[in-house]
Amino acid sequence: MRIRIKFRKNGVMRFVGHLDIMRYFQKAIRRAGIDIRYTEGFSPHQIMSFAAPLGIGITSDGEYMDIDVNSTRSSEESLQALNAVMVEGMEISSYVALREGAKKAMTAVAAADYIVYFKKTVEFSEEEIREMIAEYFDNREKIEITKQTKKSERVVDVKPLTYQFRPFCDVSERKGFFLQLCTGSAENIKPELVLKDFYDYFGKDYDPYNLQIHRLEVYENVNGKLLPLEAAGDVIL
Repeated sequence: MRIRIKFRKNGVMRFVGHLDIMRYFQKAIRRAGIDIRYTEGFSPHQIMSFAAPLGIGITSDGEYMDIDVNSTRSSEESLQALNAVMVEGMEISSYVALREGAKKAMTAVAAADYIVYFKKTVEFSEEEIREMIAEYFDNREKIEITKQTKKSERVVDVKPLTYQFRPFCDVSERKGFFLQLCTGSAENIKPELVLKDFYDYFGKDYDPYNLQIHRLEVYENVNGKLLPLEAAGDVIL
């Protein structure tokens, strides 16, 4: 049986890299008494995979991992057991069994929602942001950005890969940007890439330390509709 776990990552845990997050969950799952399956062979390891790992410094309400289990308790009992061993800044929000035929989290990812808000200095008003987005994004047919990889660089038109780009403002008066971006193995557009080009377009200094990136949700494409990854699972009663 495959289980999909959704979790939040905030506070100081945003500075912990992906490999250490994997090691952390391996220990947490053992401490929580989850009956996880192990690979066979001379060096068995837990069967788990993550969807679209975060970069250092990014917080999230929508992180996902899949695990294979031999047996399981109810969703509520498993949530309580896992949260009882979580450290500050980590919280399990969902524990569901995947339906037959569901894609693995790491291959299902198609898009992700982000908010990016000013931490100290509010650089633009909401109206200024709206006008700048209209000029930079809404009124342009192409937005070509040079994307660097470990081995090379290539020019990418991020306009069709940016599904939404609009101002963000919430009840706590945080201001900034909302982005829904293509995310996956074929194309993966990071919010930092778009925002850096956005600032460059207007001749503004891009200060990443004044911007907090927060992932809200991760989606898969199901028959042309974007659905949260947890929608592929059923709650275990």
